[in-house]
Amino acid sequence: MQGIYERGAGVLCHISSLPGKYGIGSLGDEAYEFARLLKNAHVKYWQILPLVQTGYGDSPYSSVSCNSGNPYFIDLKALKEEGLLDEEELKSAEAPAGKVDYSALYETRYNLLRLAYARFNVKNKDFTSFVESGEYDVYALFMSLKSRYGGTFDTFPDAYKFKEKLAILEFKRSVYKSDYLFWQFIQYIFFKQWKTLKNYVNSLGIKIIGDIPLYVAYDSADVWGNPSLFKLDKNLKPETVAGVPPDYFSEDGQLWGNPLYDWEAMQADNYDWWLKRMEKASQMYDIIRIDHFRGFDRYYSVPADSDTAKTGEWLAGPGLRLFSEVKRRLGEIEIIAEDLGAIDSGVHRLRERTGFPGMKVLQFAFDGKEDNPYLPVNTDDNSVIYTGTHDNDTTLGFINEMTEEQFRSFKKSLRQALKSEGAQYPFVSREDSATAMCVCALASPSRIAVLPVQDIMCLDTRYRMNTPSTVGGNWQFMLESLPSRRDTAILRKMIDGLNR
Repeated sequence: MQGIYERGAGVLCHISSLPGKYGIGSLGDEAYEFARLLKNAHVKYWQILPLVQTGYGDSPYSSVSCNSGNPYFIDLKALKEEGLLDEEELKSAEAPAGKVDYSALYETRYNLLRLAYARFNVKNKDFTSFVESGEYDVYALFMSLKSRYGGTFDTFPDAYKFKEKLAILEFKRSVYKSDYLFWQFIQYIFFKQWKTLKNYVNSLGIKIIGDIPLYVAYDSADVWGNPSLFKLDKNLKPETVAGVPPDYFSEDGQLWGNPLYDWEAMQADNYDWWLKRMEKASQMYDIIRIDHFRGFDRYYSVPADSDTAKTGEWLAGPGLRLFSEVKRRLGEIEIIAEDLGAIDSGVHRLRERTGFPGMKVLQFAFDGKEDNPYLPVNTDDNSVIYTGTHDNDTTLGFINEMTEEQFRSFKKSLRQALKSEGAQYPFVSREDSATAMCVCALASPSRIAVLPVQDIMCLDTRYRMNTPSTVGGNWQFMLESLPSRRDTAILRKMIDGLNR
C-alpha cells in the first residue's frame, strides 16, 4: 500500500445529514462544528458521499452533472452576511428537525437562491473568471434548457437535443442573464464555500474522503454534452444500461439504468473525459473513493428494455490502461477501490496492480466461515474497513434484526474476532454489541477504519441512509443534533486505546 495513507480512524457523515436549521445539512456552521468534534475525538478522516447536485430520486449517486456541487448545501447564513439575503428571507428557509424533505426543498430553495442571485454583482472579477473558464458552460446550458423545457434531455427540441451550434448560441444569448448566469452563480458560490470548509478541515489535520460513482445519470449534462462517449442509439437513447446481477442486497440484482460508457471511444482520446473528472475530484477531496470499482475490470451490461438485472452480460472494461493514464497525467492520487459485490480474480488483480486499498465491511463478516474475507483476521493493512456503509443498515439495526439464536452465535463470533485482534470490549446487550463492532473495526489491521456517525451514536434502523433497489425514503437521514460529549469521549478513548 502506498505510504501516503496514514493509519487512522474515520467517520462517515454526509453533508446532508448534518443537523441544520434549514431542512438539510450545509457547508455552514454545522459542518465546522462537526469538523471540530472530529478533531477532539482524534479522527483523521471525514468521509462524505458525492457532493453533486441531485436529480430525480434525490440520490447523490445520480446527478445532473458529475462535477457539480449541490445547491441545497449552500450556506444561506453566509449569503445573508454577504448582503444577498435579508433576515426575513433567511427565516423563511427554516424547517423543523427530522428527515430531509427534498420535495419541500425543491419548491422553496431555488426561489431563495434566485433572490440572492438577483442581488449579486455578476461583474465581480472572480465570478467573471469562473464563468470564462468554461468549466460549467455545458452544465449551465443544460440546466437552463431543463428550466425552459422540463423533462429529460431527449425530449428537448431537436436543435437543442442534438446541440446544433447556432441554435445553442442563440439560446444561450436569450437566457444569459435570466438562467445561464444563475446556474453559474450556484456553482461559483458552492465551490467558494466548499474550498473554505475543506481548507479549515485540513488545517485540523483531517483529510476528506470523497466519493465518485462509476456511472453518471442518463439525464445529465455529462451525457447530453458528450453523447459519443456513451452507448446510445441515433436518437440518443441508451442501448444498454448498467446494473449488477443478484447479490447480497437484491435477489433480482440491481438495475441502475445508467447509460454505459463506450470505452473504445474513450480510449481513442486517452480517456480525456475521465482524466478531467479525476482531476476535479482530486481538487475537491484528499482521497477519492471510487464506487463500483469492479466495473473498470468488467462491467455488467443489461438490455435497456429489461425489467430486472437478472439478464445481462459481463463485458471488458478499460482495466489498468485508464489508471496508468491517470498516474501519467495527474501523478499519485490517493484512491480507495470499492470492491464489494460480485468480485472475481480479475478485479483482485486490477486492484493489486494499481495498489489501491479495497474495502472490508464488518456486517458481512459473521457468516460462521473462518475464511470469510471480511473478518479482520483475514484482512491486511491495504484496506479500509467499515462497520457498514451508506447502503447497509446501521449496525444496531443490523443486530436488532437477529433472532435470539442468531444473536448468541453472532456474539460468540464477535468475541473471537476481537480476541484475534488483541482487543477487549465487554458486551452483553445488542446496544453494547454495536459498540463492540466499532471496536473490532478500529482494532483491525486495515490502514483506515471508518465508522458511520449512526454507529458512533448507536442509532437504530430508523436512521438508515439508503436501502438499495428501493424507491422512496432514501437519502433523507438527518441528525437532530451532533454526537454528544459522551459519544465523542467514547470514540476518542477507543481510537487512542487502539493506536488509531
